[in-house]
Amino acid sequence: MCYSAQILADFSKYRRLGGDLDLKAYVEMAGWTRQKGNWVKGVPKAMRDVFLHSTVPDEQEAREAAMAAYRDAAAALEQEIAEQSDRLARAEVVLAGPKPTKKAANDQRVATNKIAAARAALAQVTDRRTGQEYARVWPGGLMPVLMRDPETGQRRVVPMRFRCRLRGWDEAKERAMQGTYCARKDSLPTVWRELWGFNHGVIVARRCYEAVSIHRLQQRELAPGERDLSVELEFRPEPEQDMLLACLWRHVEATDNEPAFYSVAAITRDPPSEVAAAGHDRFVIAIKPENLDAWLDPQPGRLADMLAILEDPIDAYYEHEVVEKEKDAE
Repeated sequence: MCYSAQILADFSKYRRLGGDLDLKAYVEMAGWTRQKGNWVKGVPKAMRDVFLHSTVPDEQEAREAAMAAYRDAAAALEQEIAEQSDRLARAEVVLAGPKPTKKAANDQRVATNKIAAARAALAQVTDRRTGQEYARVWPGGLMPVLMRDPETGQRRVVPMRFRCRLRGWDEAKERAMQGTYCARKDSLPTVWRELWGFNHGVIVARRCYEAVSIHRLQQRELAPGERDLSVELEFRPEPEQDMLLACLWRHVEATDNEPAFYSVAAITRDPPSEVAAAGHDRFVIAIKPENLDAWLDPQPGRLADMLAILEDPIDAYYEHEVVEKEKDAE
């Protein structure tokens, strides 16, 4: 499965695929991330700032939603810095005294790290430079998804959370079922039957990332007493291209405790041989561009046609390399 992807985060680039940004969904996204305290960490900068400097009347609600989310994020980070600075000062008083303690030393270390992290995040809040065209997204993060509005038939670009909440689930149930950021192709008629053939979309991505066991990457068995350690691999298609990753989406209605939001899962299949050789047993499905129109216009009575699209992905070889820790910064 694809636990992370480098996605096309710049909404404007989706216009070449015929989609316009859904303003209402953007406002919902800002409200959801404000409540979750996830505006900076969970939303790529290119998505956060798309309306920040807009003067178009129809876009002012979206602009105000983004500004409000930034204000909430700044307030939360400033409070974190103040609380951790107080914790640090108290710890340093103890450490400077006649009886320094392990607790004070730990508080000093933790507070120092949290202050640095909060200041780094606060710098993002005040950064008004243009965001990168592509960005890494993990489960729980937000990404643009191209879909077809079931009511109007128009293509829309909708910000969706990368983990699908199925009907009847609440937040607690979803947390117990963390794997729904991916939908297995062989489970589409069962687990995903309410979305399969109804709510199709595509995620535009350049790279996919997987965690694989070192011994599987090296194509060997675990040695006696050896721990099962993993590394992160980056997979990229050759020839180089944007991939249209097939996905299923669902709109989650607002409740007393949570604003409305869209959620999405990427469809996965058995891996191509080169991915399997690298040690992973699932992989995303990049559909052919010529199948985009049909994929975005699903009909419950044409599931065989939809399945044929999934079984005929792009002709690409997926190169891989081990990811260095500093490589995945936005």
